[in-house]
Amino acid sequence: MEKPVILIGPICSGKTTVAEIISNKLDIPQCSIDDVRFDYYKEIGFSKEQQERIRQKDGFKGVYTYWKPFEVHAVKRVLEDYPNYIHDFGAGHSVYEDESLLQKAQVILGKYENIFLLLPSSNINESVNTLAERLSKITDDKSVFKLNEHFVRHKSNRVLSKHVIYTNGKSAEEVAQQIIDNIN
Repeated sequence: MEKPVILIGPICSGKTTVAEIISNKLDIPQCSIDDVRFDYYKEIGFSKEQQERIRQKDGFKGVYTYWKPFEVHAVKRVLEDYPNYIHDFGAGHSVYEDESLLQKAQVILGKYENIFLLLPSSNINESVNTLAERLSKITDDKSVFKLNEHFVRHKSNRVLSKHVIYTNGKSAEEVAQQIIDNIN
């Protein structure tokens, strides 16, 4: 395989787990954008101090907005630096409320065929509920639930993906195999 496989989707949709399985099965390295993103953010002026000032003033919602231009830059750079990898994007790296940032992401990702959106169900409400159940095992922060619901409902993931994989009733192994079957 000479092209990356890119997994996108909301928090707790299984991106990292499935990427790891695909990576092991195909013997292709994996890159989780969350592991490298801040180095890329700094390339275009990200500042932890500015982030903290925004957090104090506007809370996480402000920080989330601050991150957006850096996230689209990180998407571009991670694909340049890790061209033939299995990628799992952080949930925010495929959701852009600002139309110009969404268009930038579309240009960057437009040349890639293997972009898979992982969602529990084709029914949006069912996806929201399933992901909320999964999230409840790791946090009780209501703002995270609300943000994840936004990730499910927002158009960006559907606009950017080339394939949608519905995961309810499937093991991570089965989801990984479905993606492998799709790329071969």
